[in-house]
Amino acid sequence: MAVKTKPEFLKDQPRLRRVGAEVRERLAANPAVWQVPTDKAEIYAVADFIKPEECDRLIAMIDDVAKPSTVFDIDYSEGYRTSYSGDVDPTDPFIRKLNRRLNDLMGVYPEWGETIQGQRYLPGQEFKPHHDWFHPNTSYWDFEMGRGGQRAYTAMAFLNDVEEGGTTDFTDLEMSIEPKPGALLLWNNADKDGLPNPHTIHAGRPVVKGVKYIFTKWYRAQKWN
Repeated sequence: MAVKTKPEFLKDQPRLRRVGAEVRERLAANPAVWQVPTDKAEIYAVADFIKPEECDRLIAMIDDVAKPSTVFDIDYSEGYRTSYSGDVDPTDPFIRKLNRRLNDLMGVYPEWGETIQGQRYLPGQEFKPHHDWFHPNTSYWDFEMGRGGQRAYTAMAFLNDVEEGGTTDFTDLEMSIEPKPGALLLWNNADKDGLPNPHTIHAGRPVVKGVKYIFTKWYRAQKWN
């Protein structure tokens, strides 16, 4: 699987390459960070990044803002992403503190980070295989390129135990990750050359029993508006 080097992808290539190198160096120097053993993508994990009481607080905040999830130009009724989600208040002191911890861990400019989004999955709900980076020739491409460019990095944290199901699967890597409360996943959406990495395709598998809560924060190639 390879990304065709379309002219659109070359716009943010130098920035994505630089961000990847800087975050790679910073995470490699942190003994609390574990790198997933694959040469196809850069994926990292940090255990217990979110404290139990913080998980509970985030779950309550997600419940307050959750509504049917959207995926740009794909309607909820199509069943592609059937969770409930919502942006938490970025001005809340607790969220500001959490953002600072994430930014410091990765060493990225705070202005490049999107608002933290919380997600809730009930039994049967899922997010089918997708990339976090933006694809050209879509209705949202010009808009997103104009407000921060390509997505460089993803930070995603699990907030609770799930009775059954609800794994996060990197389908091209044949990797399945069970939800563990407080665990943080990080991955570079580009390869080392700064091009969108097709091997980062992933899915939120259906919850079978219980409920699943996570939050996600995306970082852009430049300042996010």
